[in-house]
Amino acid sequence: MLAELTKKLAAAKQVVVLTGSGISAESGIPTFRGAQGLWKQYRPEELATPQAFQRQPDVVWEWYRYRRRLVRQAEPNAGHVALAQLEPYFEHFTIVTQNVDNLHQRAGSTDVIELHGNILLDRCVRCGQSQMSDPASDHATELLKCTCGGLLRPGVVWFGENLPADAFARATRWAEKCDVLFSIGTSSVVYPAAALPELAKRSGAYIVEINPDETPITRIVDLYFPNSASDVLPKIIASLGEKKHA
Repeated sequence: MLAELTKKLAAAKQVVVLTGSGISAESGIPTFRGAQGLWKQYRPEELATPQAFQRQPDVVWEWYRYRRRLVRQAEPNAGHVALAQLEPYFEHFTIVTQNVDNLHQRAGSTDVIELHGNILLDRCVRCGQSQMSDPASDHATELLKCTCGGLLRPGVVWFGENLPADAFARATRWAEKCDVLFSIGTSSVVYPAAALPELAKRSGAYIVEINPDETPITRIVDLYFPNSASDVLPKIIASLGEKKHA
């Protein structure tokens, strides 16, 4: 299997990687559905919505501050690092992630499209401006406001909200143009992100899935690794040899 993939990658110029929560789980970050303690009494749909923020912004912020602390404590794992190391092999290498934890950037990846936003961003509900949050605010108890006076909210996409139009447009464009697409650690059930491998397949790309569990797209992929990203990706790099591009 690896020999076939190595040939495809050796000839590839444009590669897209779609990642989901599975790659971050290896860094110890649970999905929000796995939150413990106090948060077991809430369904994600009850907290991750604009309506919930309007009703109980203090409760929503308490949950997100809990999640931010987990994210800041986590470190990129071997899968994140390997993707950053793969980048120089190709003329164009884009990561499209459904994760909000910033771990791809911390690992060194430079072209990351965040479909669901970034949990470490604060965004103003009034003026729409975003900025990276102050780590000290993870322990705050009061609601924070923008310089314009508007209330700050987490910079993530909530249930009922559209994906950032520019981010999804870029992801779609590269899915249509890529030679190889990797789907890593994603359940492939959350649309529209789950449509990207299908789009790439129709456009002639070679599709690789890395996931311990089969998903709805497993039937259409060209190569399936029933393993974790941290297990498979370093082996792929080792098989490629010297970098093609500086």
